Amino acid sequence: MMGHENHTFTSDFILLGLFSSSRLSLVFFSFIFIIFITTIIENTVMILLILRDSRLHTPMYFLLSHLSFMDILHISNIVPKMVTDFLSGSRTISLVGCGFQVFLSLTLLGGECLLLAAMSYDRYVAICHPLHYPVLMNDYVCAVMAGGSWIIGTVNSIVHTAYALHFPFCRSRAIDHFFCEVPAMLKLSCVDTTLYERGVYVSGLIFLLVPFSLIFASYVQVLLTVLQMKSSEARKKSFSTCSFHMMVVTMYYGPFIFTYMRPKSYHTPGQDKYLAIFYTILTPTLNPIIYSFRNKDVLEAMKTMLKSNFLH
Repeated sequence: MMGHENHTFTSDFILLGLFSSSRLSLVFFSFIFIIFITTIIENTVMILLILRDSRLHTPMYFLLSHLSFMDILHISNIVPKMVTDFLSGSRTISLVGCGFQVFLSLTLLGGECLLLAAMSYDRYVAICHPLHYPVLMNDYVCAVMAGGSWIIGTVNSIVHTAYALHFPFCRSRAIDHFFCEVPAMLKLSCVDTTLYERGVYVSGLIFLLVPFSLIFASYVQVLLTVLQMKSSEARKKSFSTCSFHMMVVTMYYGPFIFTYMRPKSYHTPGQDKYLAIFYTILTPTLNPIIYSFRNKDVLEAMKTMLKSNFLH
């Protein structure tokens, strides 16, 4: 505890991390590091395939390339610091470093929420209104959807980062988390944060409940349309795709909603950090697999790229 007290009067924070047991930590961090490398490779390959192969120059893959880029940035914002802390034994993070983590994390989380909703709309139009698809999902609409996700996510993040960091932190500066996340930081503030928490709740409605409801509604429509298809093979394929998409979407939004849309008094120590693993580390790894690597066009594009590289 002495180490924690020494930092009480500095502007640095201490990230308590996930585990205290060193043996368990070693196994866990090896696993996290493997996931990190896998995520970077998967998403980089996905972006390169989409850029290089004309078969993937479609609205869905355009949006997916933005999702992959967001996932690369998001996991890179968190895991390298976790690994460095573990290897060095130091758990401190400066106020500026903490602010940057909060800003980038909220930008990418908010942006990804909106982008996933845009992707579900793309699937809805493609399956339920195929004849209108070229009009409803033209290049301009795609650019607005992707650009809007980044811009709205960034603006929301600037507001929340500025607000969260202006609170005085006069209790312990030890954050019971593996990165600087707003709900975990609010617990350290010694002033009433109720008004700000209402703001977080409103943001939660805009970025979490509304997109999640739209995604759910669009997949219900897709499934109803699929049920009317004559081909049992097409039905089976669409059911499989929809169920996988909904699984990864629920895994992303579920813990996120649970963390950000509960009052501070309902948060138990350390609980948020285990929920955060889902939307910060696991879903960036699963997204390329669920959304693309199971797809015939992507596999063909990969074969083409491997052949051209092999021949050269």
